[in-house]
Amino acid sequence: MSRTKSALLGALVLLAGASGTAVAAVPADPAGIAAIPCTVDYKVQNQWDTGFTAAVTVTNNSAAKTSWAVKWAYAGNQKVTSGWNAKISQSGTAVTAANETYNGTLATGGSVSFGFNASYSGTNALPTSFTLDGVTCNVDDGSGGGGGGGGSDPSGRVDNPYAGAKVYVNPEWSAKAAAETGGSRISNQPTGVWLDRIAAINGASGSMGLRAHLDAALAQKGSGEEVVQLVVYDLPGRDCSALASNGELGPTEIDKYKTQFIDPIAAILADSKYASLRIVTTIEIDSLPNLVTNTGSRATATPQCDTVLANGNYVKGVGYALAKLGAIPNVYNYLDAGHHGWIGWDDNFAPSATLFKQAATSEGATVDDVAGFITNTANYSALKENNFTINDTVNGTSVRQSKWVDWNRYVDELSFAQAFRTQLVSVGFNSGIGMLIDTSRNGWGGTARPTGPGATTSVDTYVDGGRYDRRIHVGNWCNQAGAGLGERPQASPATGIDAYVWMKPPGESDGSSSAIANDEGKGFDRMCDPTYTGNPRNNNSMSGALPNAPLSGHWFSAQFQQLMTNAYPPL
Repeated sequence: MSRTKSALLGALVLLAGASGTAVAAVPADPAGIAAIPCTVDYKVQNQWDTGFTAAVTVTNNSAAKTSWAVKWAYAGNQKVTSGWNAKISQSGTAVTAANETYNGTLATGGSVSFGFNASYSGTNALPTSFTLDGVTCNVDDGSGGGGGGGGSDPSGRVDNPYAGAKVYVNPEWSAKAAAETGGSRISNQPTGVWLDRIAAINGASGSMGLRAHLDAALAQKGSGEEVVQLVVYDLPGRDCSALASNGELGPTEIDKYKTQFIDPIAAILADSKYASLRIVTTIEIDSLPNLVTNTGSRATATPQCDTVLANGNYVKGVGYALAKLGAIPNVYNYLDAGHHGWIGWDDNFAPSATLFKQAATSEGATVDDVAGFITNTANYSALKENNFTINDTVNGTSVRQSKWVDWNRYVDELSFAQAFRTQLVSVGFNSGIGMLIDTSRNGWGGTARPTGPGATTSVDTYVDGGRYDRRIHVGNWCNQAGAGLGERPQASPATGIDAYVWMKPPGESDGSSSAIANDEGKGFDRMCDPTYTGNPRNNNSMSGALPNAPLSGHWFSAQFQQLMTNAYPPL
């Protein structure tokens, strides 16, 4: 992932005179020239694990120049490897950028820009002091006085928040896991904290609130870096195509969402007490893709999804959340991107990326408020199918024509996440965005895990016999029978992937198997009923759900035991 970064010096720099007394850099100019001799705007435009690209703009507020040289020093091991529009040299940590023959003239009030690529390891700290021809400049934050969007990044956000950091272990989930037979094997794994209703912010039904979790994270942090994973999940008309995860807010209650949900969360996260934490937010799972796949004339359309498409409240809500939370220096927003079995088809893939860009540039947000995207949240799609590829054919028939793949272009979550990342960049997201993949329940191990391809009798026997994902249909999503824990949480596991995460805490139900009265706004969805014979969204297939499940988010011991039994890699 990448952020546009700007170094920031909050006050006018004073220079020491010969007597040692601090004096203003230059006196006030009656002609209106700024009192500071020069400004430097230094932005990291793109950053990855071993390097970055920077753009520098220098504005001269003193006498006109026919040549110039800008100097700064790095605090780390950054090394300039190539540059443009300036002759750049480096000695140790000290860097000099001098004019080329064609851009030496720098008028009073004039600016010149240049850029470079550099390598680094560890932390890419921003330079804090620049000189122009030996005179100290101030440093412009590049914000232009605007608010809200996070276009500048004085915090020095890291490229990948998971790199080199521990991840918060939720003590409430950990205790439930440890209380299960065999659960201590995974009870120390980090999982997401779900803020799925307004009451969850302060703690509902005796559970920990947001501040309590952040305080616990500080206690776990010690002297190292610590990531806290939050799921921000309470849009108006939430989950318009799935009743089990319906929320408390009606489709028109966008103002309540902003003022009673997002604003209080932002106020807590902005508390300086928590500034040392790296706070990863998963923004509104299962929301925006619904506007692409479950609206209009599609067979899968629902009146609820048509309503939130028409009133724009999904887009407005996501944009507002990105803007408010993205303005907090140590928050990293990851926007939910569905999964391969939802938007991997051609007619969903590109339109989804375009819609995400619309949401990320609404309500004061910019693409700089998006650190990356997360796929497969609370879902079961296999990380990597090794026994067949999308390019295979059986007796002249493409794997894409199998009933399981059904013309999708992706057969697993890793290939989808990497390809969708490229698509997101193509529509205007930053070129270094990172992806997260939720692997909490997509291991599909156990005795039924195939060891090789299926029989080549037909394309269906080939795919069905070899696929790890043993769901009846890729559209099934509720408490799936046969599922197992997936890859353990880890940073930087594959190209373009910031981390594998357990954003959905294993053992928490997706929804109840039958209607259960509750005060959490959660309905009953037949997709959680093991006797349900399906709908157009799962091609009228059986639901594949486990029986006797509690409300979504409530502890489901039988499922937890199954997940451990079928874990892959095995426990």
